[in-house]
Amino acid sequence: MSLFIDFHAVQSVPPANINRDEDGSPKTTTFGGTRRARVSSQAWKRAIRRNFRDHLDESELGIRTLRMVDQIAPRISNFNPSITKEASQERATEALSAAGIKVETVKPRKGDEGHGEYSKTGALLFLSNPQIDALARLAAEAEGAITKKGAKGVLASGNSIDLALFGRMIAEAPDINVDAAAQVAHAIGTHTVVPEFDYFTAVDDKQDADNAGAGMIGTVEFNTATLYRYATVNLSLLQKNLGDVEATARAVEAFTRSFVTSMPTGKQNTFANKTLPNFVLATVRTDQPINLAAAFEDAIEPTKGLTHKSVEALVAEASQVYSAFDAPPAAAYAISARDVDGLGEDTVRVSLGSLVSALGDEVRNRLGDNK
Repeated sequence: MSLFIDFHAVQSVPPANINRDEDGSPKTTTFGGTRRARVSSQAWKRAIRRNFRDHLDESELGIRTLRMVDQIAPRISNFNPSITKEASQERATEALSAAGIKVETVKPRKGDEGHGEYSKTGALLFLSNPQIDALARLAAEAEGAITKKGAKGVLASGNSIDLALFGRMIAEAPDINVDAAAQVAHAIGTHTVVPEFDYFTAVDDKQDADNAGAGMIGTVEFNTATLYRYATVNLSLLQKNLGDVEATARAVEAFTRSFVTSMPTGKQNTFANKTLPNFVLATVRTDQPINLAAAFEDAIEPTKGLTHKSVEALVAEASQVYSAFDAPPAAAYAISARDVDGLGEDTVRVSLGSLVSALGDEVRNRLGDNK
């Protein structure tokens, strides 16, 4: 059975540079023939993953790092204190290699010998904390060589919530890949964006009395934008990744809260730009995900209330698409601080806490019925 939850949000962001390109400028894209603000999906997915830490236990989360050997080795010593630090590093490397994950030794650069050599994987490796523990226990208790079957078996189960949602790709060991159950679109501005520059100076607190100049000058590029944000979660795949209806419901609850409240942190100290969405629409679908970005192909005119006009355009697009393609959602929930025309009688107005609970219950009821 196909089962998805679509998340749509309209969010106004004041002067900010939350996601920079290689030149330090806020990322943009061309959509509908005009230049729009953009925040990459990678930036917002990382913000969501980091936000998980605020309301999930570490045991339900994972770690993504090149230096996974350094995460496994201390846990090996914890399971078997008789194993030396050096031997723990060797066994951690052996365990990863047995699973088909390449590990290489990095020697210190000239002049940096004090840091010593270390081991790293060929690419960022994403493992859940339960998987790291299980791999460490396997290495600590192995009497001979760690087998390929044993190492791969450990990584074939025990996915954490963030790993189940965002997936894992290991080119050299595709049999332990995890397909991502969540897809996050690049956030785009609903209107044409105009880049701006802030010229700033910093004064030297101890400068000479006869020196009126600045100790430093510079510029930083920024923009303001009302963004359309979209994400979808494949509930059937999420259940497959986690293996349990209740775990799936908890993952959806966590994703819902973090999707709504997270924000990338670029230049946040400079701009203090943290906001919450002005409007959120969450729909349960039994056919396919539907991105409603076409609502903003015609850029919203920057006159009196970009945000309110953007919400109206989103709601109108949803109504037209659902009607034209006979594709109404199985359930719909909305968070809005003000009244919105056209939401429809079947859309339930909720608070954030109520939305989290409602979507968790949707998962329990719909996936529970399919046991």
